[in-house]
Amino acid sequence: MRIVISEFISLDGVVQAPGGPQEDVDGGFAHGGWSHPFFDPEVMGAAIGEAAGRAEALLFGRRTWQTMAGAWPERGGDPFADQMNAFRKYVVTGTLGDDELTWNNTVRIPGGDALARIRELRATEGGDLSVLGSPTLVRTLLAEGLFDELRLMIMPVILGGGKRIFPEDGVLRTLELVSTVTAKTGVHVATYRPAVQG
Repeated sequence: MRIVISEFISLDGVVQAPGGPQEDVDGGFAHGGWSHPFFDPEVMGAAIGEAAGRAEALLFGRRTWQTMAGAWPERGGDPFADQMNAFRKYVVTGTLGDDELTWNNTVRIPGGDALARIRELRATEGGDLSVLGSPTLVRTLLAEGLFDELRLMIMPVILGGGKRIFPEDGVLRTLELVSTVTAKTGVHVATYRPAVQG
């Protein structure tokens, strides 16, 4: 399975709470829902739909899983919501118990076993393992080189602070730009893969 990371991201690299005001207010973050004015159904909707079409399962950190689990199950009836609800879902957590995994088709990956278990999943045959949001998990995956594609929807906004996905460990990591398209709203949908070192 390919591990494909998808993120809404500001020009200053913030990924925190793109979906709603109360999604994640850690650190006093006051701009929740910042992505909405820039959403373009034609370009961004197509990119999201294409990624969902290649996905076989979803991988989340705990907070993002809880946000999604609180929203998607009640949205049944439209094809994308039905697809989200039907996917097998993996959540990396050291705090949630199996009895709390109320979103159907969810499997818990204990935090201490996360890297080994994700490597096992990556080694199996199948479609993409899609990672949405989950900045703490994504930062770890990027630091470990445990991803095959990074899809950024870069929005023309500066948020001035908030959660970021990129490791700050002084390591140089080179990526290859695979594709880019610009939405009418000024969003760049840019897809990267780790560069082949030769």
